[in-house]
Amino acid sequence: MVRQRWAQWIPVGVVVLAVVIDLVTPTDITSAPLLATAPVAAAALLHPPGIIAIGALSMAVQVILARVDHTFGWHGGVTNQLTLLAVTVLAVLINRTLAGQSARTRRARQVAAVAQAAVLPRPPSRLGDLRIAARYVPAEDEAMIGGDLYVVQETPHGVRVMVGDVRGKGLGAVSAVCADLGAFRFAADEAEDLPRLVAALEGALLREGGRRGGQEQEEGFTTALLAEFAAGLDTVRIVNRGHPPPLLLDARGTATVLEPSQEAPPLGMADLGTWSAQVDTFAFPPGSTLLCYTDGVTEARDEAGVFYDAAVRLPRLLRHRSLVGVPPAPAQILQLLIEDVGRHTGGRIQDDQALLALYRPGPEAVRFPRRPRV
Repeated sequence: MVRQRWAQWIPVGVVVLAVVIDLVTPTDITSAPLLATAPVAAAALLHPPGIIAIGALSMAVQVILARVDHTFGWHGGVTNQLTLLAVTVLAVLINRTLAGQSARTRRARQVAAVAQAAVLPRPPSRLGDLRIAARYVPAEDEAMIGGDLYVVQETPHGVRVMVGDVRGKGLGAVSAVCADLGAFRFAADEAEDLPRLVAALEGALLREGGRRGGQEQEEGFTTALLAEFAAGLDTVRIVNRGHPPPLLLDARGTATVLEPSQEAPPLGMADLGTWSAQVDTFAFPPGSTLLCYTDGVTEARDEAGVFYDAAVRLPRLLRHRSLVGVPPAPAQILQLLIEDVGRHTGGRIQDDQALLALYRPGPEAVRFPRRPRV
C-alpha cells in the first residue's frame, strides 16, 4: 500500500474540501456524501488508527456543519452519522483485506526470488580478468523469471557464455529454461569447441521437447547466443542461432554490432533441416565490453512504434556519463541501458529482458572522450 507522506494527507484534504463546499453552497445542499469518501480514501493510505481518526473527524465535521446550517435532525444528522460510522468500519475492513493481500504478494515474490536464484543464478562478478554483470528485468512485476536466460561458466576450454530466449511463457518456459541451463552446464565442460557445444544443446532440446510432447515438441525452440573467450581474452568466438546480435563497446565508447556471417535458425529446430554451427571470431581488445541481451531490448518500441537501437543510443549515454573521464563498470552499463529502454518505451515493458555485460579491463589511461563544447 502507498503510504508516502504527501499521500497520507489526501483524506484530510477531502474533509477540508467538504467544509469549503458546504460553506459556499445553500443550506439545503449537504457535503456529507463527500465526507464519507474520506475514510474510504484513508483505507488505502493509512493504518487502522489513522482510518478511525479520519472517520471520527468526518463525523465531528458533519455535526458542526449541520449545526451551523440548522439542519441537524434525523435525516441531516443521525442518519449521516450512522452512514459515516458504517463507512469507517467498512474502510477498516478494506484496509485489513488490502494488508493481507499485500503480505501474500510479498511472500509470493520472496518465493519467486528464491526460485529465480535457483533457476537463473547470478554469474560470478569476475572470472580471471573478465568482469561480469547480469540483470533480469521481467515484463510483469509479479513474474520474477520467464523464458529469458543467461549463464557464464569457466571451462577447460575457456570462459563460455550463453544468452537465450525460449519460446512461450509461464511454467512451460521456465521448464525449458531449466533444460537449457542444465544442458549447457554439462556440455560446456565436455564439448571441445562451439560446434560440438551447439550440437549437444540441440540434442538436449529435442529430447526435452519429445518428453513434453504436443505443441512443445513441434514448435519449442530457443534463440541462443553462445560465446567463448580465448585464454588471453584477445578474441571472442560467437555462434548465433537466431538471437539478437551482441554489441561490442570499445574503450572509447564506440559500439559495433557483431552480426553473424551466416544466418541460422534457433536451437531445437533440427527437424526442419541441418545447419552447421558457423563460428565467427571477433577481436576483443583491452577496455572492451561485450553486451548481450534478449529481444526484450531490441524489440522495445516507443509510442510511434520505433524499435530501440542500443548501437545508436548507448554510445551517447556513455559519452554523457563519461564527463569525469572514467569508463563505467559493466553493472553501470546495464543500468544505463535498462533506464534508457524504460524511457524509450515510456515505462511500458513489453517483454522480459535478460542482459549480460562482459568487460575486459584496459589500461587506466584509456578513457572515454569528453563531449566537445558547443
